[in-house]
Amino acid sequence: MKAVATTKAPAAIGPYAQGMIVNNMFYSSGQIPLTASGELVDGDIVEQTNQVFENLKAVLAAAGSSLDQVVKTTVFMKDMNDFAAMNEVYASHFGEHKPARSAVEVARLPKDVKVEIEVIALVK
Repeated sequence: MKAVATTKAPAAIGPYAQGMIVNNMFYSSGQIPLTASGELVDGDIVEQTNQVFENLKAVLAAAGSSLDQVVKTTVFMKDMNDFAAMNEVYASHFGEHKPARSAVEVARLPKDVKVEIEVIALVK
């Protein structure tokens, strides 16, 4: 196992790594809409989802991977009524690539954000 860390995404806010590589697979921790400097993006679901993707791109790059190598995502949302707007942003970042995905509404997320996303990706 190899821990992945980058200063281009927010530091872990607890006792965990930004991600782990095991057998050429990268497993990210959930990314929330914090900037790399740790500031909360306190906008709507579109702004928050875009920031989450910036963080995912950063940890994927640090792992030697990218969005087009993602095989599975899990999306946690505070309000499923935001699904259509989140999904539009999600699709714009993945383009033609369509990894497997789960999306669930949860009672609460860290720092009371609207969205958190984690990924599993191939590392070449």
